[in-house]
Amino acid sequence: MGRLDGRVALVTGASRGIGAAIAAGFAAEGACVAASARTVTPGTSRLPGTLEDTVGGIRAAGGTAEAFAADLSVPQDRERLVEQVHKRCGEIDILVNNAAVTYFTPVAEFTARRQALMFEVQVTAPTHLAQLVIPGMRERGRGWILNISSVAARHPAIPPGPRAGLGGTVYGMCKAALERLSTGLAAELYADGIAVNSLAPTKVVPTPGTLFHHLTTEDDPNAEPPEVMAAAALALCQAPPSELTGRIAYSQELLAELGLTV
Repeated sequence: MGRLDGRVALVTGASRGIGAAIAAGFAAEGACVAASARTVTPGTSRLPGTLEDTVGGIRAAGGTAEAFAADLSVPQDRERLVEQVHKRCGEIDILVNNAAVTYFTPVAEFTARRQALMFEVQVTAPTHLAQLVIPGMRERGRGWILNISSVAARHPAIPPGPRAGLGGTVYGMCKAALERLSTGLAAELYADGIAVNSLAPTKVVPTPGTLFHHLTTEDDPNAEPPEVMAAAALALCQAPPSELTGRIAYSQELLAELGLTV
């Protein structure tokens, strides 16, 4: 039996990278995975990876998954997404907020439109999706909400290091807000048996997005495989909610703490 047998997991940003790895890992443990992203078929994004790839890979491995196209910058799409998952998969037990839109530009050059879009997708959308799934989780007396963050949420050193001018301030601001949402929501929902955690990679993960922005390379010996994040996400989303909640966790440190290996 898998550790997530009988549970429905909604994973956003599941067409590639960390989201696709988490979706595959959850499905391998028996979850019915609702994989969501904007990119459903090839040729619709400048980055490789589609929902067809993710869902096809899960099904080929014997798992259960459904694809759900959604633009999380649109409130109506978020509401429609949750409604469709309920109809096609069932009540959502696990919500993984992984989707992101990211621009790396110094603050002095950042446009208001891009800043608003980043905050909408990385902070407002996770908040809204949580609001949409909380009632069902409360009714069942259990649930897991996981927000995918980044080391960029940490405050920079002063004097700054050599990477300070790469334009990650707005990205870090969004992730810091997401982490504060996680701990605050964990406190609010503790009595309801709903775990809320934030999880970030310990080291940069070579995904289509990080490769596109030149944050790492495919042969970087210091990079972290996406399977490490998937294992850490699984640990947070299958533990009893009262035991692992309100954490600002980092993948490798969390796995070491729990005595787990990949």
